[in-house]
Amino acid sequence: MALVSSPGYDPARINQFLSDSNLPFFNRAIAGLYAPGSTFKVVTALSALGSGKAAKNFSVEDVGVLTVAGFKYANWFFTEYGGKDGIVSWVRALTRSNDIFFYKAGELVGPETMAAWAQVMGFGANTGIDLPGEVEGLIPTPIWKEKFKNEQWFLGNTYHMAIGQGDVLATPLQVNQMTNILASNKRCQLHIAQMSNAQCLMSNIDPEILEIIKNGMIGACKAGGTAFPFFDWQGPQVACKTGTAEYITEEGKYNTHAWFTIFAPVDDPKVSVTVLVEGGGEGSRAAAPIARKILSNFFGVEDSYNYAATNGEGE
Repeated sequence: MALVSSPGYDPARINQFLSDSNLPFFNRAIAGLYAPGSTFKVVTALSALGSGKAAKNFSVEDVGVLTVAGFKYANWFFTEYGGKDGIVSWVRALTRSNDIFFYKAGELVGPETMAAWAQVMGFGANTGIDLPGEVEGLIPTPIWKEKFKNEQWFLGNTYHMAIGQGDVLATPLQVNQMTNILASNKRCQLHIAQMSNAQCLMSNIDPEILEIIKNGMIGACKAGGTAFPFFDWQGPQVACKTGTAEYITEEGKYNTHAWFTIFAPVDDPKVSVTVLVEGGGEGSRAAAPIARKILSNFFGVEDSYNYAATNGEGE
């Protein structure tokens, strides 16, 4: 229904924008490549449950930090607030976006299975939207790493992949397509305008598995989840996922992209919204409020949220 890439440009004053370092002519929605961060954790969940390599009662104790061969892999809650989530299973892990859980789930599944399920969800390939310039993104595997980087794949690479980091790259449109599949169990041909004859194919994901993931995403937008801007949401029930994707700037500095993706109503989905804020910080703090404004307008919900005071514990 809508696709926005910002900053934009004024067609009447094109010459003034040609040398703009913010690249206003670059369509970030279809050609910007970013680590999807925690939005990718739903793929890890699907791969573990869909492949049968993890049971529906699989659980992990959040120990705050895992240490492997001298390298530390922490959970965001421990890093930011010194907290731990205790024993977590699928729904709670998605609700809390628990890194420790998904490190261990990824280890159990392995990179090849995660890559296969990422392809089911539309990653690593063009969506085929009717716009020029779309890019495929990247879903790494041990074979890919050896071929293109001449490097061995380590357990740490699996950990990074499981939380949408490392070499995983996706466009905002691909994350939105994933969200649509979770909402409908269908993969539809995307168009820039609504089409009454859109071509859709069933994804055939086990409905029980989808229900587990949806429940985790419902929890993420409720008190105790990560998307605190939606805790007092008065509109129809939503299912969402936050993401905070780490990257290194051209100047060699650490920064994060802010992700947020959501669909509503849960029982009869009508709309999905995916927001990426380049270098925006936490998904909950920077991207979720934008999605809330969009949904408030779409559903005609009176919005009392204090955007100027956006603050809470989220990622």
